[in-house]
Amino acid sequence: MIARLKKMMAGFGSEEKVSLQKDELQLATAALLVEAAVLDGSFDNEERQVIKEILTERFSLSVTEADDLIGEAEAVIDQSSQIYNFTRIIKDKTPHEERVDIVEMLWEVAYADGELHDYEANLVRRVSGLINVADRDSGIAKQRAMQRLGLK
Repeated sequence: MIARLKKMMAGFGSEEKVSLQKDELQLATAALLVEAAVLDGSFDNEERQVIKEILTERFSLSVTEADDLIGEAEAVIDQSSQIYNFTRIIKDKTPHEERVDIVEMLWEVAYADGELHDYEANLVRRVSGLINVADRDSGIAKQRAMQRLGLK
């Protein structure tokens, strides 16, 4: 599994890219969501549940598939301290509207515990910039996430 992930992140032939495009996007998104969850020093069950719900809804995954994807994302996060590979995949493979949706997902995870920590906010701002989502669009996504969580 780790070898496949390393190969995916390092880049490979076009045939393999076509067959793993969906998996790449799912893993990149899940990795960023997990990264947002762990930045405040804990990855509690509430944050895990929010990520699982987001992944099952966004990618039409079963609960087991979402759990497996979260496990893979945790492994990738442990192996890499850089988010650039994940954001590059998202920027290259998704239209603007979907990138805004991903930023909204990040805001939802950042607020999952009812608080926004500085590290989490910083991550969402960095990811937004790296995937070419304007501050205005990120702000609107943040408001939608807060509304969905009943925080506003």
